Amino acid sequence: MRERARADAASWTEDPYTEALALGRGPLRLRAADGWSLALDVERWCAVADAADMTVLDRCQGTVLDIGCGPGRLVAALGEYGHPSLGIDINAAAVARTVRRGGRALRRSVFDPPPPPGTWDTALLVDGNIGIGGDPALLLRRVAGLVRPGGLLLVEVAGEDVDERLRVWMENARGATGTPFPWARLGAPALRRVARVSGWSPVDSWSKDARDFAALRRG
Repeated sequence: MRERARADAASWTEDPYTEALALGRGPLRLRAADGWSLALDVERWCAVADAADMTVLDRCQGTVLDIGCGPGRLVAALGEYGHPSLGIDINAAAVARTVRRGGRALRRSVFDPPPPPGTWDTALLVDGNIGIGGDPALLLRRVAGLVRPGGLLLVEVAGEDVDERLRVWMENARGATGTPFPWARLGAPALRRVARVSGWSPVDSWSKDARDFAALRRG
C-alpha cells in the first residue's frame, strides 16, 4: 500500500496541480497516452460546497473522513453542519487551504498509516476519488478498515457506465505535465460490482446537477 501511495503522490503533489490550487482555477486535465483526457473542475473544488455537494453532506452520519479532501470545501461545510470531520490529502497546498477555511486536515495518503481505524461513521470519496491508486477494490477494502461496522461510504461516480483503469498525468494549458500515475473511473454499475466483493453493500444512488453519487454501507 505504501508503494501505491508513492505512485499517486508523484503527480498530485507537484505542478501543475499545486499551481492550479494556488490560483484557484484551471484549466487542468488528466491525460493518457491513448488520447483519453478528462477536465478537472478546479474552480468548483476551490469554491464553497454547491447544491450537489449538499446532497452528499445531508447523508453524512456522525464523524466524517473526507479522503482526498483537496482544498477543503466539504470539510468546511461539514463543520457548519456540526459534523466532526477530518480531511486527508497528499498535497500540502490542499491541506493548508483546508485549514485556512477552518477545517481539520492532515497531509497523508489513504494508504499511509491511517487516522484512528474503524472509528469513522462516514467516509467520502468525492470528485472522482474512487480512482485513487488505480485499483478501486483495493481502495474500498482500505476504506472498510477505517469506517466502523455499519458505517457509510459516499462515493461520486462517473455519469456513464464505465469501468476504466488508466495511467494518466496532469496537464495544464501551457502543456506542462506531471508524473504519470495510476487512476480509475467507475460508473454506478461498476461500483456496485466492486463494492460487493470489497466489504460494502450498495444502499442508495442519486443524481444532482449532472453529478452522480452512490452510498455504500460497510458489512
